[in-house]
Amino acid sequence: QDEEKWDFVLVSDIHEVGSEKETKRKKFLDELSKKGFTIKKIEDKKLFYGVRAPKQIFRKYQWLLRNPDSRLQNPDVHSDIPVTTRIRIVNFILQNTITSDLEKLHDLMKKKVFEAAFPLHEKEEVREFLKEKWARWRDIFCQQPIEKIRCYFGEKVALYFAWLGWYTYLLGIAAVVGLVVFVAGITVFNSSQVSKEICEASNTIMCPLCDQKCPFWLLSDTCTYAKVTHMIDNEGTVLFAMFMAIWATVFLELWKRQRATVVTDWDLYRWDEEEEELAMELINNLQHEPRQYQHSYFRSTIILLLVLVMIALLIGIAHALVIYRVIATALFTQSNSEFLREQANTMAVMTGAVLHYITIVIMTKVNRRVALYLCDLEKPRTFSQHENNFTVKIFTFQFFTNFSSLIYIAFFLGRINGHPGNYVRIAGKWRLEECHPSGCITDLFIQMAIIMLLKQTISNVMEYLVPWIAHKVRKQRLRPKKRSMMLGEEEEAEDPCKRQWLSNYQLGEVNFFSLFDEFLEMVIQYSFTTIFVAAFPLAPLLAFCNNLFEIRLDAIKMMRLRRRIVPRKANDIGIWLQVLEAIGILAVIGNGLVIAITSDFIPMQVYKYTYSPCMMENSTGVDCSTGYINHSLSVFRIQDFEPYTQVPKMLLDLEIKEYRDYRNSDDYSYTVQFWHIFAARLAFLILFEHAALCVKLIAAWYVPDVPQSVKNQFRDRKHSNLRKELRWVMPQRFQ
Repeated sequence: QDEEKWDFVLVSDIHEVGSEKETKRKKFLDELSKKGFTIKKIEDKKLFYGVRAPKQIFRKYQWLLRNPDSRLQNPDVHSDIPVTTRIRIVNFILQNTITSDLEKLHDLMKKKVFEAAFPLHEKEEVREFLKEKWARWRDIFCQQPIEKIRCYFGEKVALYFAWLGWYTYLLGIAAVVGLVVFVAGITVFNSSQVSKEICEASNTIMCPLCDQKCPFWLLSDTCTYAKVTHMIDNEGTVLFAMFMAIWATVFLELWKRQRATVVTDWDLYRWDEEEEELAMELINNLQHEPRQYQHSYFRSTIILLLVLVMIALLIGIAHALVIYRVIATALFTQSNSEFLREQANTMAVMTGAVLHYITIVIMTKVNRRVALYLCDLEKPRTFSQHENNFTVKIFTFQFFTNFSSLIYIAFFLGRINGHPGNYVRIAGKWRLEECHPSGCITDLFIQMAIIMLLKQTISNVMEYLVPWIAHKVRKQRLRPKKRSMMLGEEEEAEDPCKRQWLSNYQLGEVNFFSLFDEFLEMVIQYSFTTIFVAAFPLAPLLAFCNNLFEIRLDAIKMMRLRRRIVPRKANDIGIWLQVLEAIGILAVIGNGLVIAITSDFIPMQVYKYTYSPCMMENSTGVDCSTGYINHSLSVFRIQDFEPYTQVPKMLLDLEIKEYRDYRNSDDYSYTVQFWHIFAARLAFLILFEHAALCVKLIAAWYVPDVPQSVKNQFRDRKHSNLRKELRWVMPQRFQ
């Protein structure tokens, strides 16, 4: 039975005898035969070649990479090599076998000599266990069998699922706290003093929101919007932002401990990737010379400039979305529909968010191609280095794709638009958007809610449906040939391997990106969950619900819909850890800026403790935020409007209208209150960020990266090995 186990299957079209493709294929297979590989050919609608490596290759691997601590005790033991290691070695040799034309398998696949190369899903006990106990929707709340995943898919995939499980587990805590903060916000829905003032401001006439056909409006018209804003923008949100900054640090510190425990159990804690790669190079070719480390400042400068150009393009797309919202607001306000006219701003934000999601989907594909091109320019020395370089570039591009528009809404919307009589305009025509009198935080909330919901519904549905439909179509198209074979091929048609190879070929293709895409999706989600969480306390809850499904979705794809992924050895999640730590720092900065700039928290505190009735004598029983809305509005004379703005003649006699800003009524310069609030915002930002970063550092120090049990385990192992070595040496040397 062992003789019928094949390490890899190569698939090729049936080429004409004597054609260039057929010659190249034969040369490659001949090279494998010279290395002692057994090759089996099966013909159907395609040509299938099963390859099995000789045993001495694996013996060489075991000898070169045996545990140095055990060299003296059992130098001749050849234990069975795990299937995952076997596949990894064979894949390395296949990818690095060079034909007499100096072509590798990668080049031959580009030239369509071979169509596919993949390891097989074997009908083994581990696979059946994973299919029944892991890759099923009903197991959504069950613990994952990480050890079994490692035995079937290798350490890299197992560590991904271990990390995702740990992240989801700790997200549960953040989700509960976020939900409590949100529910607490709902309870003050009707009781906020600021909302009451807006709802009662039936005499406060506000400046029009656009130049043409936009009426003057009453502040009380936006009563519901104000209540929603103060449901999100309250003291609880500030505490939650601080909590999430600490949570991000504790999560990473606890993950480092978890990872140390897991890889110690696998005996991989001190595993050296470079040594493994050099060993495999020598097994493949004894004459191999290692590539030297190189660094070119010129090449690095070119790549840096190209990355900056790409970032500028992504920021340009965010600007295009801003222009869309400005024009959409102008068009909605001139619509015949009363609903569109009244909700012009909200509709522009919502349609802008949908458009933003579409740009994310499109630019993700563009970003990948650009990042790959830049990595090829860099000429990295190893696959691991290539992966790290690619990860940093694609994450940078994806970050700007996902967050440029949110950064604009959070920090620039309503702050760079000028004031009545002197508006900032796009192309000298359209006015930039303004913040709602209740603040900009609701716009940020809407944008984040729409993008997160769309990403977690449409993207996940597509992620499952596309491979599922593709699998069904391939299965239908590649049914085995019926008995229309020649007499001599009768026996080959009945080959027991044929059905297995064909069923594996019908599954979806896997490549370098298969696991990478899952990691990238989760890290971008982690960014949404932490960076602007002050504006969207429900983000951890949405992420938690999504991840429960994501774990099983990824499991089903890997076990049932895709070919077997080539196992990779690893003892951590690689450069993703540094990316997550960078996001943790960005989360502190982002949330500090949201509270200081986007939220009305600081202006309200300044009002309460400086200008409010509470600061006057005999103010017992008065809410300290009474009068805040009137204080935050500035007065404008109608006759000072620009010629662009159409004002009914009967209103020209009225003296003043109001708008949200801190400006003097005579020359529209900033008031003392503006500078007071500006100083308070700056002071809060510095204080919040230093406090949060200090807490992060304390948390990182308080929770050791490596558990003491792991350290003790290593010490005991060293002690035991030294004792054995001494016992082995002493009788020979000193007797």
